[in-house]
Amino acid sequence: MSKWFAYVLLCENGTLYRGYTNDLEKRFAIHKSGKGAKYTRMHKPVEIVYSEEFEMKIEAIKRERYFKSKEGKLWLKENLHGNYKQS
Repeated sequence: MSKWFAYVLLCENGTLYRGYTNDLEKRFAIHKSGKGAKYTRMHKPVEIVYSEEFEMKIEAIKRERYFKSKEGKLWLKENLHGNYKQS
């Protein structure tokens, strides 16, 4: 059974990108190469600042959606303890 991840990347401009994948390191490499999401093609990611592992894809998708919500952005701000801009 494959693992799924919800993750948060820090981009060069200080913003955060949120996503989900079943191969975190490979997906990060794709984002860094400029072949990932449109947002990370324009705002180069520099590090994975947070990730959570799930057994089911739908759980990772739901967590990604949460990270993108108003409540999720607040949660990230409170728990990442960084000077990040919300994208």
